[in-house]
Amino acid sequence: MPTAPLPRPITGLLPGCCALLLVAASAHAGARDEVKAAMDKFLSASSYHATMTHSGAHAMTNEIDFVAPDRYRMQTSMGTQYIIGDAMIMDVNGTRMRVPMPKGTLSQYRDPAKLSENAATMEITALGADTLDGKPARKYRMVSSQSPDVASVMWVGGAGYPLRIEVQGQVQGQDFATTIRYSRYNDPGIRVDPPK
Repeated sequence: MPTAPLPRPITGLLPGCCALLLVAASAHAGARDEVKAAMDKFLSASSYHATMTHSGAHAMTNEIDFVAPDRYRMQTSMGTQYIIGDAMIMDVNGTRMRVPMPKGTLSQYRDPAKLSENAATMEITALGADTLDGKPARKYRMVSSQSPDVASVMWVGGAGYPLRIEVQGQVQGQDFATTIRYSRYNDPGIRVDPPK
């Protein structure tokens, strides 16, 4: 496979997907414990599917499949990217390239120690019961003292897994909104194999 660079990899979206969940902390013990329990379930999932929709200056929709411990497939308008361990395989407009990634680039987003580092910056408020796709869920609002212009709302389903996250705010003076829908937790039908 060639190794010359292609358009910039969208790895920032994948950490964003994971990082939005890495918020297990709160000044409110009940909400903190409930969100931490949802995060523990998320981190222990053997697989999941996510649809990420981003609006703003760079609007896009991506489909992401994850298989533990370190396999991702991201389908974007630019093509498909695979991450297997610390290597990314990009398939853009019919051209395939292998791009090495620094060790630990993605694993840091599933590292419980990193969760603890973020704990002191988060305030989480329980917003009570809600429904999502006609099913009961609990809703939480999260704001980091490090990014007060960005607020997240997370829905946790009856099985204890995060089902939806909405993030709104400003980055460098520009408004943005991102929605991530999670499904197919622990589905053995989700496979991420390197392209041939």
